[in-house]
Order: sequence, then structure tokens, then C-alpha cells
Amino acid sequence: MKLDGQVAIVTGAGSADGIGFACAKSLAADGAQVVIASTTDRIHARVSELQQLGLAASGFVGDLMGDGVPQALVDTALGIAGHIDICVNNAGMIAVGMQPHNRTTADVTADDWADSLHRNLTTCFMVTRACIAPMRQRGYGRIVNVASTSGPVQAFLGDPGYHAAKAGVIGLTRAIALEVAGEGITVNAVSPGWISTGAQLVGEHSAGMYTPLGRSGTPDEVAAAVRFLADPTASFITAQQLVVDGGNSLPEDRSWRPSH
Repeated sequence: MKLDGQVAIVTGAGSADGIGFACAKSLAADGAQVVIASTTDRIHARVSELQQLGLAASGFVGDLMGDGVPQALVDTALGIAGHIDICVNNAGMIAVGMQPHNRTTADVTADDWADSLHRNLTTCFMVTRACIAPMRQRGYGRIVNVASTSGPVQAFLGDPGYHAAKAGVIGLTRAIALEVAGEGITVNAVSPGWISTGAQLVGEHSAGMYTPLGRSGTPDEVAAAVRFLADPTASFITAQQLVVDGGNSLPEDRSWRPSH
């Protein structure tokens, strides 16, 4: 139980088949007490699932885009356990009930742009900022930001704000990693490609079939990368981006197709 006695915050963990919940399960299975967050009450169902497995879990409901909500999340974790060792910033993409954007740059309004940046980048910054102080007090911390290949590595048509925000997550990761270097805190990012979550669209599933591995990834496979970077022994790895995309960003010749 390498994480026995540690406390982990995982945001965006409300979906039963999403990346956030897979990360929470992985961390909790290795001994961490997890505080998982979502914008809706469905987080309580996820907490019950973990508790039924004998794992230590608590839930937090709140929109991280709201004033003071990121700090309230961190304060809740501190109130439960007294310290924070791991922060997984997974919240982002789109809120429950919203539809993905499919707009050209000319059609993106100022409100659309601001929403994308706030939802996918500012929330990551605010939660991280709130976690740094208690981590500094203990001289230890693992911050793992869930970015994307969209923006930092590749792009698709229709959502420039999302791409800009996720590329910004990589810049934020590096900036904060440098700031806290030498204080026992590492800051890294995981960038998933096509992942088979409950929110994956039909077209995204089809696109996943064209990766060199011939399929989309699973939330558990992303969680394995997060778990690696959250480990105490990953102490000399910081400011890095770990791409989890089945080799999708590899082929230079796009006429190539997987043989299986």
C-alpha cells in the first residue's frame, strides 16, 4: 500500500466510466484516502462505490468555476484528513448537460472563449494554488494535471478555446513545477488521446480505431499514468507531459492504417 496514509483530491470524478473516477479508484486501491469532486450530486454514488470496495472516500459537490469553490474543496479535504498529498486536476471539457462546441474561430464568441479557458485552465490553476500551501507545509506533494493531446500535441476542428486551454495547462504545469522545485512537490501532466469514456462520441470512437494500437484507450490506462506520477518514488520527475494516446501522434504518413 504505497499510498497508505496519503490524502488525494481528484476533480471531475462524477462519471462512473470517466478518467477522474478511474484515477480515484487507482489511488484509493493503493491506500490513499480520496476526496472526489463533481458539479453534481452523482459524486455521492461514486463515493458509495468506493466505500463498498472498502476504500476510504469522501465527496464534494461544487462548480470549480465558482468564486471560492476551489478553496472550499481543499478546505474540505483538510477538514477531513488534515493534509493533502496528491492533487489530480481532471475537471474540464464540458459541464454535464452541455454539448461540445463545433464552431469556427469566426463563430466563437467572447463568452465562449472565456468559458473554455475558465473551465479547462483557470479551474486547474485555482485548485493547484489552493493545494500548494498545505503541501509546502509538509514539504511533499504530487500534482498531476490532466491535459489532452488536443492543443499541446495535435488539434481537431471546431473548438479553438479548448485547444488553447489544454495547451495552457502544459505551460501552467511547467511554471508551477519550477516554482516549487526543491520543496518536495512535483507537478506533471498527463495528455490523453482518444479515450473510451461514457462521453466519447461515435466519431471519436471511429477515430480511435486509427491509432497504431487500433483502438481508443481506457480510463484505467490513463489512471495508470496518473498513478505513476503520483507515486512517492516518482520524485525526480517534474514539469513533464506524459502522452497517453496509443501512438496516435506518431505516424508522419497519415495514409498509414493499423493492420489489425
